[in-house]
Amino acid sequence: MKKHTYFKIGGPADIVAYPNNIVQVQELIKFCNENNIEFFVLGNGTNLLVRDKGIRGLVIKIDDNLNDIKVDENRIIAQAGAKVSRVAKEALKHSLTGLEGASGIPGSIGGGVTMNAGAYGTELKDVITNVKCVDEYGDIKDYNKDEMHFGYRHSRIHEKKLIVVEVEMVFKEGEYDKIKAAMDDYTQRRNSKQPIELPSAGSTFKRPEGDYAGRLIDVSGLRGIRYKDAQVSEKHCGFVVNRGNATCEDILNLIKVVQKTVKDKHGILLEREVLIVGEE
Repeated sequence: MKKHTYFKIGGPADIVAYPNNIVQVQELIKFCNENNIEFFVLGNGTNLLVRDKGIRGLVIKIDDNLNDIKVDENRIIAQAGAKVSRVAKEALKHSLTGLEGASGIPGSIGGGVTMNAGAYGTELKDVITNVKCVDEYGDIKDYNKDEMHFGYRHSRIHEKKLIVVEVEMVFKEGEYDKIKAAMDDYTQRRNSKQPIELPSAGSTFKRPEGDYAGRLIDVSGLRGIRYKDAQVSEKHCGFVVNRGNATCEDILNLIKVVQKTVKDKHGILLEREVLIVGEE
């Protein structure tokens, strides 16, 4: 699975399937139910840490195999495998505003919806109107924005075993030059402040109320601290990075050190944002 995650970490999966349409997603889920097989849905792997023993059962990969985007006036319908950055470019092409802040998010729209991804004061929920899912029985379910229970890095997808397959977004009309300038500014800020040159899963910790994980880690004296090839980024302390051959165990050990140190010094327990999956 290290080939399928931004962290470049993870043991083998038993089997991976690449559905090319929503019906195939339904068929895979029904097959798993009928044969008592566990399944895990994988998007672009940007916010994921897979354990060293890998993943048992079936991995359903929804990425470039399910990535159609349709634009209808100020409405965009994107399949779950479409990259957030690609959806943002489509919005720009049609002078639609609302996704500028999230334009640099590397993940898929399906994964982004699942965790209500966001950046620079915006979240995907700001433009979403409807989400089409396949439930744990293989049936299609549609949820409007209110029914998605969006919160900070949270959505209904976490509450039920749902698979995002298609997302409808509605935008406001804007000016192409202003939208592009905003996207360029956010891209420049991201490239200059985040350790995009090294494998990671983005922000390792959720933002604690009234503060920032990166700041707390920094003032706790943990900038650049290393456990084998796992390291707190020297460029941005909110990121744990893979310096080369870090294992999942290495990353988890470093995360525990960071959490304990920040808790001891500041009384705040940092909550992981990165999702951990696989056989323990």
